[in-house]
Parts: sequence; structure tokens; C-alpha cells
Amino acid sequence: MPVKTIEWKNDRVVMLDQRLLPHREVYRICRDYKQVADAIRSMVIRGAPAIGVAAAMGVALGALKGPSKTFDRDFERILDVLGKTRPTAVNLFWALQRMRGVYSAQRSQGIDAVRRTLKEEAQKIYKEDIAANRQLGKYGAALLRDAKRIMTHCNAGALATAGYGTALGVLRALKESGKQFEVFVNETRPFLQGARLTAWELKKEKIPATLITDNMAGYLMQKGKVDAVVVGCDRVAANGDVANKIGTYSLALAAREAGIPFLVAAPESTLDPDTPSGAAIPIERRPDDEVTVPAAPAGTRALNVAFDVTPWALVTALVTEERLITNDEGVSPRPAARS
Repeated sequence: MPVKTIEWKNDRVVMLDQRLLPHREVYRICRDYKQVADAIRSMVIRGAPAIGVAAAMGVALGALKGPSKTFDRDFERILDVLGKTRPTAVNLFWALQRMRGVYSAQRSQGIDAVRRTLKEEAQKIYKEDIAANRQLGKYGAALLRDAKRIMTHCNAGALATAGYGTALGVLRALKESGKQFEVFVNETRPFLQGARLTAWELKKEKIPATLITDNMAGYLMQKGKVDAVVVGCDRVAANGDVANKIGTYSLALAAREAGIPFLVAAPESTLDPDTPSGAAIPIERRPDDEVTVPAAPAGTRALNVAFDVTPWALVTALVTEERLITNDEGVSPRPAARS
């Protein structure tokens, strides 16, 4: 892969620091679970699938490094600390639940067995994520085979996953199929994931891309210059409502008005049957200074809501690694219950 987002190496977790892109490519080495939690919280690593992978590796790292005498108590603390990092991305909690299941299944075999199996499970989650995104990329590309001008929002690429991408995975697969197209990249204020990260990834992939300000998106759709919109997401509620980076709802409304497809790409791990609708999805609020610095006067109060919810009725189709769910008269995707 042209981008190495995260890997387990010599019993350390190594992450590309996304805060410094595109100007510097710096890798951070996490030696304990607290450093992993801080990396998730501070957005060294971000994107729902990548957060899930990082959390799983954080659990494995914490179990490996902690003392045997307090192993069970420490394990609960590890889950608690990691679980408080980013509230909206359901992949975080999905991964923690998987790791808890391994702990419960192996605990009777002794601490060494638990440590070994947790490490193996984290690596398994990493590999599964790449495989899932490659598959959903193929499904999504089939939907966009006639699109020449595609818009995307935020960053749902290799940087947001273990290394391939959801929305950008669709675009990668579309390119691999031999199709010619160009991409409009929304800058994605205030953290500029589109300008800094998506534009960087597309340049590496040699996919033609044009960066636009967020408030230009509706104009381009109105003028008939966009054939489709494709985004990733951080959670899909049981009724199909989609939580994604702030601004996604506005794009979906504009796409509906313009009569163009609005496609959501996400692995099955992002579907959350335990959250009935978008109204129940916890929405993260981030620090004011991400909005105010450097432009606003000192002391300016800001509202920095990180995500919004797009109703299922505005989604043309949801594509996962297992299925393509088209929106027929608002019928929900009905994700399967968690195992």
C-alpha cells in the first residue's frame, strides 16, 4: 500500500501522525495503551475503522505490558480508558467488545494464553479491515462505473482505515478497473481532512483531484458538475441513519436536490444495531481552538461539532464488504445483531 497507517511492530504500535500531513511524514511509536489512547484522542490516528484497529492493538499492548498480579483489574481499566477516547465511531466499541470476548474465552487458560490470543486478535482485526475495504471497494466501484466527476468529503481513505479505505477504497477500485474520472475534494473544515489528507492520498494514487472549499459543494452540484457523491461514515444506526463528518448532511440534501446518487461506504463493523436511530448516536464536540485558531480574535467562543447525522432517506445506497443495500422507499439496512 502507498500509505502505511498503523502496524504492530516488535510489540509496539506504530502510527503515521496524521496531524503533520501532508508536509511531514512522521511515525509515532506507542509503547503502552495510554499512548495509544492519547493518539486516538488527539487525532494522530483518525477514521472509524482505523480507530477500531488502534483500539484493538492498544488492548493487546496493555495486556502484554501489564503486571500479572493485577492483570484482571488492569484489563478493565484498559478497556475503560480506550473506550473514552472518541464517542461517535462505533468501530472503537466493536473492537473493544471483540477483545473482551477473547479475554473471556481464554482467561481460564492462563494469563500468557490471554496475552498471546489478544495479540493475535488485534492482528486479525487489522488484516480483516484491509480485506473488507478491498471488497466493498469493488462493490462500490460497480455503482459508479458511469460517473466521471465524483465528490467526497473528509478522509475515508487508507489513512482512515488499516490501509485501503472505504470511500477512497471505492475510488481506488474504480481506477483499478480502468475507468477515467476526477474527484472534487471538500476541504472539510475545521481539521481539513480533505485538504490535508484526501488530496495527499489521491495525489499518491495519481487520481485527478480538485480541492474545493466546503461551501462550494452545493454550487457545483447545482451547475451539474458532479455525477455522484461518495463518503465513508463513523456509525450506521439500526434504521440506516448515518453519522459522518460534519457537513455530510448538507451534501446529502444538495445531492437529493440535484438528483445525483449519494453513496455511503463502510465495513460491516460500522453498522450498529444497538443504536435505533441517528437521534441516539453520541456526537463528539471537539476543542474550540480547532475552529478559532488562527483566524478568530482571542477569546472567541466556537461551536466545534465533529459529526452530523444524515437520515437514511437521503442515502442512495450503503455498500459494505458483504452487501449492497439500495434505498428502496426508505427501507432500512437492518444490520445483523452483534455476536
